[in-house]
Amino acid sequence: MLKHVLFEGAELRMLEVRHAEAIYELVDRNREHLREWLMFVDLYKSADDALAFIQIARDQFASNQGTHYGIFYRGEFAGAIGYHKIDWNNRMTSIGYWLGKEFTGLGLMSAATRALVDQAIYEYGLNRVEIRVATSNLKSQAIPERLGFTKEGVVRQSEWMHDRFLDHQMYSMLASEWKDR
Repeated sequence: MLKHVLFEGAELRMLEVRHAEAIYELVDRNREHLREWLMFVDLYKSADDALAFIQIARDQFASNQGTHYGIFYRGEFAGAIGYHKIDWNNRMTSIGYWLGKEFTGLGLMSAATRALVDQAIYEYGLNRVEIRVATSNLKSQAIPERLGFTKEGVVRQSEWMHDRFLDHQMYSMLASEWKDR
């Protein structure tokens, strides 16, 4: 999937070098909003840092490990979503995502996540998709809950975030459950 329409005015696009400046600008405008949940924000000091991420995403795609997509709304870069490494032996992956604050509440992330689960199950033939979200990040938890993921439990002190450990809520969707929807 190089490009996928989510709904009118919204689409996923595979990240390209030309998106580096837009990614950096969105991160820079949203540092306070994103930093609470995402470690990479402090590492973004210029568009070159976004460019490095794009190259990692392109390498991931080239090695058949999924990729990351830009979420665009009315032509503007709004956020990103992608697969963490695909485990082909166990036919599973996990999804990570983020949006600029000005793009929340528009249905973008639910639609983007739905598109990636469809791709994982129908195109890649995976059996399990996971989403892990900080237990205190209720807005992000709403995405897998809205899409009918199963809430499996808490992974304690799963991630170091700046000055503290965060617990993660683990969600999963199985191919048999998704196909029954």
